[in-house]
Amino acid sequence: MRREFKLPDVGEGLTEAEIVRWHVKEGDAVKVNQIVVEIETAKSIVELPIPWDGVVAGLMAEAGQTVDVGVAIIAVDTAEEGGAPAQGPAGQAASGADEAPGRGEALADDMVPRPPAEGAVEPGVHGSPAPKEERQAVLVGYGVKTGATKRRPRKSSPATTPAAQAAQAAPTRPPVVLPAPAATPGRVAVLAKPPVRKLARDLGVDLTTLTGSGPQGTITRDDVHAAARSSQPAAPAGERATTRTAGREERIPIKGVRKMTAQAMVASAFTAPHVTEFLQVDVTETMAAVRRLRELPDFAEVKVSPLLLVAKAVLVAARRHPMINSAWDEQAQEIVVKHYVNLGIAAATPRGLVVPNVKDAHELPLPELARRLTELAETARAGRAQPADMAGGTFTITNVGVFGVDAGTPILNPGEAAILAFGQVRDMPWVVDGELAVRKVTTLALSFDHRIVDGEQGSLFLRDVGAMLEDPLRMLAWN
Repeated sequence: MRREFKLPDVGEGLTEAEIVRWHVKEGDAVKVNQIVVEIETAKSIVELPIPWDGVVAGLMAEAGQTVDVGVAIIAVDTAEEGGAPAQGPAGQAASGADEAPGRGEALADDMVPRPPAEGAVEPGVHGSPAPKEERQAVLVGYGVKTGATKRRPRKSSPATTPAAQAAQAAPTRPPVVLPAPAATPGRVAVLAKPPVRKLARDLGVDLTTLTGSGPQGTITRDDVHAAARSSQPAAPAGERATTRTAGREERIPIKGVRKMTAQAMVASAFTAPHVTEFLQVDVTETMAAVRRLRELPDFAEVKVSPLLLVAKAVLVAARRHPMINSAWDEQAQEIVVKHYVNLGIAAATPRGLVVPNVKDAHELPLPELARRLTELAETARAGRAQPADMAGGTFTITNVGVFGVDAGTPILNPGEAAILAFGQVRDMPWVVDGELAVRKVTTLALSFDHRIVDGEQGSLFLRDVGAMLEDPLRMLAWN
């Protein structure tokens, strides 16, 4: 029995994802809960398991392709007809076993809307938008649902092709094939589903130049991919595709993590009034403390860097100045002061900036905080940070010093009141006890939401962080 696994909503309320890498190929045997593909949503990389035992009959999406939720991405031939698949980490995306012989659809149908078969013509196919009731926005984490409003019955033309006959034989929501309308003067009629049109825009393919291979000349995904491959060299599997290269310019699709980051930064910059203050700090004693910590048995298995003591100083200072660790609730017209710190560390990855956070960092002893920061950085750089890792942050540190940068004006992570930029540590002339000396110096830059944090509060917080980095013993005195 052939089953099709459709791209599920992975619990983020998102409507599409990019295929990053396949772990299987056609002809491979697969087991229940085996990871078969990695996808990238607008928030993270997610691994998807298959809900059945069987043999891969075909991969229905290529690496680098963006696929809508609900579109089939892999077909699997299973041994038993109508057998109930086991539930696994894919969980609810594959729940709801076949109850009637012959139903034979991927069990992800319970979570996502059933798309029409490839080549079927549906509302919006000739350029007009699809009706709003076909898909409705829902709360984040509750999946995507189809609208309850019923559409007016439509007349279908006789289905003569094998694909159309197969679609008519399907017991659930068979696609309806409509006769192609005549082209209006000055406009070329193109038969293509909205997802195919979007794919063509992403790949820079002009649909009016293609001849469709689907029923009644409908343009399919394969037609678009074939046109794209013929117009530019094929990229190696798994690499991020670029749309068009012409002359000395290259166009890169804005999608995935980078797209989400851009939207968040724009929203933050034009919502919260930013103020940035700078402070140069003599961190000679902090650097000496880092060297001593590295020699202790408690830190033998973890990386100890100046960032660890910067993080600890932030946690202590946030307790002394709680407003720095708060959020603005526009709907309730309230300031939410948080008496816990989920400490975010901004990490640059090939797919864009991500900010995973250490949950309840204020409760962790220094060795455990060091371990969590190390794990966080490694996971983020490997592209394995999950949505839960990045949710619920209350304060962020961005370590621009690792790039050889002294300072900057960081933008707030949405939903937070402040962010601290930690610049590079370098030798500088410094006055110590009235005499000039060479010291280890860094620059701290604190940006804060001026709706919540006024100048005095921001200055006192920054001063305290600097004081603890000048003399790490203050962390013990103030903790």
